[in-house]
Amino acid sequence: MRKVTAILLAAVLVVSMTIPSVADAQVSTRIKDVAKVQGVRSNQLVGYGLVVGLNGTGDDSNKSKFTIQSIGNMLKSFGVFIDSTQVKTKNVAAVMVTANLPPFAKAGDAIDVTVSSMGDAKNLQGGTLLQTPLRAANGQVYAVGQGAVSTGGYAAGKGGNSQNKNFPTVGNVPNGALVEREVPMAFTDKDKITLSLSQPDFTTANRISEAIGQNFGQIALPQDPGTVTVEIPSYYSNNLVAFIAAIEELPITPDNAAKVVINERNGTVVIGGNVTIDQVAVAQGGLTVKIGQTKNVSQPPSFSDGNTVVTTDTTVEVKEQPAGLVELPASSSVGDVVAALNAVGATPRDIISILQAIKAAGALHAELQIM
Repeated sequence: MRKVTAILLAAVLVVSMTIPSVADAQVSTRIKDVAKVQGVRSNQLVGYGLVVGLNGTGDDSNKSKFTIQSIGNMLKSFGVFIDSTQVKTKNVAAVMVTANLPPFAKAGDAIDVTVSSMGDAKNLQGGTLLQTPLRAANGQVYAVGQGAVSTGGYAAGKGGNSQNKNFPTVGNVPNGALVEREVPMAFTDKDKITLSLSQPDFTTANRISEAIGQNFGQIALPQDPGTVTVEIPSYYSNNLVAFIAAIEELPITPDNAAKVVINERNGTVVIGGNVTIDQVAVAQGGLTVKIGQTKNVSQPPSFSDGNTVVTTDTTVEVKEQPAGLVELPASSSVGDVVAALNAVGATPRDIISILQAIKAAGALHAELQIM
């Protein structure tokens, strides 16, 4: 059975009128939720190490030669010299260790690390990460990781009789790394701090400046859609933490561009609250075509020269569901759009086609982003 869905979209009338602002309907949020202080950032760390103590699920010594070399180098540091050809690696796995060093982390603080297999190890469950230096992009060691690996999954059985849960070749070591070196943070520049917006926007940057000005005077100035510079008042020069905390708690109403995000692979549609449309009419109907085949046996008369044959009778049945027609008024809100599309029985796939057609007709006032 094949089903063909027919969607008819026609632009009926475009009305010139003022679109009402939706800023008042938006919920206020704190400045710290839409912006951050420049200079306060985390740093990525990476290292190469070995996980030992596996139950025969480690790297294959015939394929992962670098694992054998790593074992030999490690044992040499302990004064043990071995013949690499005699090493078996089924209980050992070579791994990459990654971590994020948070801002203002001090020496001795513990951070989480992620362990990922590099070779052909089947499972890291039950293994222990040996001491692994973690370096930043400048090549300096900022932390050292070691500890028991937790995979949160498993792999059992062999061949077609096996079961897997999650990814047992990737694991975590909670608080598995100790910070050895601090990263200096400079977030002030000549008695100024700079706020960076998570989503650059002219209106949001201006609203942040206005909110700071209403509470501390004219000390904030938007430099561009993603940056606002703030002068540090003299009475806060010795208490910068309190000043930044006070700014972060100020409420603002961020402004977002009207956008519709579509994921055609799984049928997901996300419509922003600022999306509006001009007046259009949407008609949606379903056409079902059913093709069936029946096998019949044709038997010749007795004592005849005919042969028994199988014949096929084909039947075609066509049904069309009544189409629903909904007229969307000009400047409809996102709620009106969703309610109207649901009223005509549109599926997520249909809604994707409808929105694309409305955008092509010039009636959808929003950016259409297809993932």
